[in-house]
Amino acid sequence: MADQASFNDSSWRSLDLPHDWSIEGAFSPTNPATNSGGSLPGGIGWYRKSFKIEGSLEGKKLFVEFDGVYMNSTVWINGQMLGTRPYGYATFQYDLSPFLKVGNNVIAVRVDNSRQPNSRWYSGSGIYRHVWLLETHEIRFEQDGTYFTTPVVSSAEATVKAQASLINESFESAMVEVKVNIYEASGLKVNEQTQTQLVAAKSSTTVTQQLKVTSPHLWSTEHPYLYKAVTEIYKDKKLLQSYTNNLGIRYYHFDTDKGFSLNGVSMKILGVCNHHDLGCLGSALNDRALERQLRILKNMGCNAIRTSHNPPAPELLDLCDKMGFLVMDEAFDCWYIGKTKYDFHRYFRKWHEIELHDMVVRDRSHPSVILWSIGNEIPEQGTPNGGHIARHLARIVRQNDTTRLITSALSSVVTANANGYSKALDVIGINYKVKWYDPQKKKYPKRLYIGSETTSAVASRGVYHAPANKLIYKSADLQCSDYDNCWVPWGNSAEEAWVAVKNRDFMSGLFVWTGFDYIGEPTPYNYPAVSSYFGIVDLCGFPKDPYYLYQSQWTSRPVLHLLPHWNWNAGDSVDVLAFTNCDEVKLYLNGQLVGSRNFTGTDKIHLAWKVAYVPGTLKAEGYKNNHLVKTDEVKTAGPAAQIQLIADTNLIHANATDLIFVTVKVNDANGVLVPNADQLIHFDLEGAGKIAGVDNGNSISLEPHKANQRKAFNGMCLVVIQSNGKNGNIKLKASAPGLESKELSLRAE
Repeated sequence: MADQASFNDSSWRSLDLPHDWSIEGAFSPTNPATNSGGSLPGGIGWYRKSFKIEGSLEGKKLFVEFDGVYMNSTVWINGQMLGTRPYGYATFQYDLSPFLKVGNNVIAVRVDNSRQPNSRWYSGSGIYRHVWLLETHEIRFEQDGTYFTTPVVSSAEATVKAQASLINESFESAMVEVKVNIYEASGLKVNEQTQTQLVAAKSSTTVTQQLKVTSPHLWSTEHPYLYKAVTEIYKDKKLLQSYTNNLGIRYYHFDTDKGFSLNGVSMKILGVCNHHDLGCLGSALNDRALERQLRILKNMGCNAIRTSHNPPAPELLDLCDKMGFLVMDEAFDCWYIGKTKYDFHRYFRKWHEIELHDMVVRDRSHPSVILWSIGNEIPEQGTPNGGHIARHLARIVRQNDTTRLITSALSSVVTANANGYSKALDVIGINYKVKWYDPQKKKYPKRLYIGSETTSAVASRGVYHAPANKLIYKSADLQCSDYDNCWVPWGNSAEEAWVAVKNRDFMSGLFVWTGFDYIGEPTPYNYPAVSSYFGIVDLCGFPKDPYYLYQSQWTSRPVLHLLPHWNWNAGDSVDVLAFTNCDEVKLYLNGQLVGSRNFTGTDKIHLAWKVAYVPGTLKAEGYKNNHLVKTDEVKTAGPAAQIQLIADTNLIHANATDLIFVTVKVNDANGVLVPNADQLIHFDLEGAGKIAGVDNGNSISLEPHKANQRKAFNGMCLVVIQSNGKNGNIKLKASAPGLESKELSLRAE
């Protein structure tokens, strides 16, 4: 058996972690995940890792820590089973020490994702998050044992509360010193404190200290200043263990009438919900890809992330700390009542206390985390025992952190009110039903409210179904309109959902479903649709048109975005829209004024014209206070003639993980994007890299993501290049029959 150290694995392939085997498979309507799960295969997989121990381990401890394995993982060391963890989103660790030996050791992991469907979205399969080998001592911090809060904050001074949970597994009591150091971002130490503590043999204890920081730099979404808090354990002046936390000094408040404020400044929580997959990379975590997603959302004006509907990768929270995102950290998509046949409801009774405790303790020092969510659209909202379960889960959260508020994303707030579920919450999360906002506020005026999941507008990048002012839910082409005129029956347009929150001070903010498209749940179509249409940004990271609607509302810089493209048939009457925050927009066709529009006398947040199509250039000019501040234009494209390659960086780290995202465009002879181009682009790569994935953002594409070619979708596709771990040049060539090919020179160092 593969769990035994003596097992011959010489025929197995070598691979790097994190890893998702499902994304390597073929789409099929017969895969048991169904199209809701992405129509990709699941199954059972084994991983084995050999490593050597040299020298004595006396007094030392070795742990293996998994940030996430999907799902039903069982771990062995040298043939000894360490345990099983069913939840695919859990961070967990095992003590290897009792079973290690000097010389060669083997860790084996069995991952069972064969019983499907077990998710309402694409989960991926395998050890899809990072794995760590941790060397410590018998006297050490407990897992996630350092905890920082800022109970008192002002511009003059902040109090930092530091808690360290220690464990002594030796047979002797020990007198230790716990030292806390706080450093500015520059590395300058601003304070330190040491406390002596006796830790009895085979026991644990918690050391609490308070430190002052004068004239603190406050963490905010605009200026996410981070201190470093370094906690150290010393015994007989010898350093046993050191751990570093991000420390953000901030305070926030939810008000029943005024909504949310951060550091005393009123603001809206401008959030999106996101699933964990990374498009063509699947669910295998890549720090660079995750950072790119957040950077794209930040540019839109987004300042908050909801981790739908499960605990996130720790790296997501690290990035949110550094980049200035608020986080709703969510635990579960179901409790005792499941949503798919094999989902977590089968394990909830045994595991929910462990999972909720572990999530809160792991994530509670992150300044980005402001809300704990105990569940999403939980069926127990409508059952008699729903309130009892909600109160039980809320108690678990508060036992481990009292500095954040508790919420839950309610799809039926009326029944949740009736069974006591709502009373367990600090903030009432309302999913979708914007017409409930005012009646709920009137009936329960002292409650706090947030749009925990809103909108569910669906769109395909570059697809336009007219008329733009009419809901068009389904179409024969299995695509959805990018005019913001397509949304699910339970949802709203992007414009309507945002205006409902924008115009109500008591609504703290919203989380739009979703920031990025994700694999699976391809509403409103069945197979061959295999990925969602919900995203403001498509699977490639290419913004859809409503991206600029949000940008015009969520940022202060001038925004003007003109749509649609300008390739139509003679005689067509085209709906032309401008998403803008300018006071007035003038529209010109081939230099002739079509008309001027402004927002006077309307609560709409877009401008519109009907324009008779004539080939050429459609240009918009945006004015503020009668001054031209922004322009945008779309041009008629001729036949496809050439390929354009745009790399988001030309230089990457030669570390075997860093990525270059290359946007591929099909243009005419003048460099204008051809909006309906669908040529098959072939990629050749030479040098110190490899192709990690390809995509085009088309929800009905069944092309493999692990390939060296991809059809363009509405003129664009994506190729992702990964370092192979070596220094050197990288050359990418893109070609297609009938098109002028293109080469791109890159570098890994």
